Amino acid sequence: MSRYNPRTLVQTPSVSGWGKAAAGGIGVVDGYGTATGGIGAPVSTGVLGDGFTYNFLTFNSTLTLTVTRSGLFDFLIFGGGAGGGDSWSGGNGYGGGGGGCGGKQEIVGLYLAAGTYTVTVGAGGAINTNGSPSSVVSVATVEGGGYGGPGGGGAGGSWATGGGGTFNTAAGVAQLNGLLGRNGGRNSGAGQTGGGAGAGESAVGGSTANANGAVGGAGLDVNTFIGGGSLFKAGGGGGGGATGGAGGSGGGGAGGAGAGAGTAAAANTASGSGGAGPTQTGAGGSTGGSAIVYIRFKV
Repeated sequence: MSRYNPRTLVQTPSVSGWGKAAAGGIGVVDGYGTATGGIGAPVSTGVLGDGFTYNFLTFNSTLTLTVTRSGLFDFLIFGGGAGGGDSWSGGNGYGGGGGGCGGKQEIVGLYLAAGTYTVTVGAGGAINTNGSPSSVVSVATVEGGGYGGPGGGGAGGSWATGGGGTFNTAAGVAQLNGLLGRNGGRNSGAGQTGGGAGAGESAVGGSTANANGAVGGAGLDVNTFIGGGSLFKAGGGGGGGATGGAGGSGGGGAGGAGAGAGTAAAANTASGSGGAGPTQTGAGGSTGGSAIVYIRFKV
């Protein structure tokens, strides 16, 4: 006699099929598993826009996810934010570009069998360095942000035009977020100029045509995934200049002013850091924000 799985209402011929997610396209609304791990006990999202309540886990460093019951899970994965750029040629006129935010990937309804999985949380990039990728083993890898570079070079533009960083699109790296990446800003002015800003998850990096640094691109409000009030992640770093550009919402670091260094991005925000001021003669960029990963399941 066939039995019906009480969680999915899918006819299964044997006990071995119980608890597994139903095939797509048949209108099943349950089928989620359960898990533990990260930095604490599962936290309730409250009722989200789809009318359901979820529990979510937060990973702010590389830790283990333990799936205690097989089923579907949703993922919101950010890569590490990039470091801000130094001023061009040791303080000879161009502000450093702001670092780009880490990449972002959202996956809804992916089946995981019971067991343990490593969740890798990417580090923020050092000065003139891309952010590190984040991953859930066998599920997804999300790249870090692209650095602003000396004088605002790197992924967002050339040294001469003071571009800010964008998503890391390094050759040979398989990634989805590269196609979704927003550009870093540029500077179209001449002489002693400010740096372009780094890309944010929700907006391109700001551009400038004068001595002031541009404003970092805005980050993403993650409250639709984890509930609660507004919480922004993955802002772009501001460009360095006579007046440093502000960091983008979500933790982006501000650009340095004059001879000042850029401001580091906030930890676990996946944000880019600020670029160096145009007359900064040392290592005047700053460090990008480390990544963060959220995993949720319907309850």
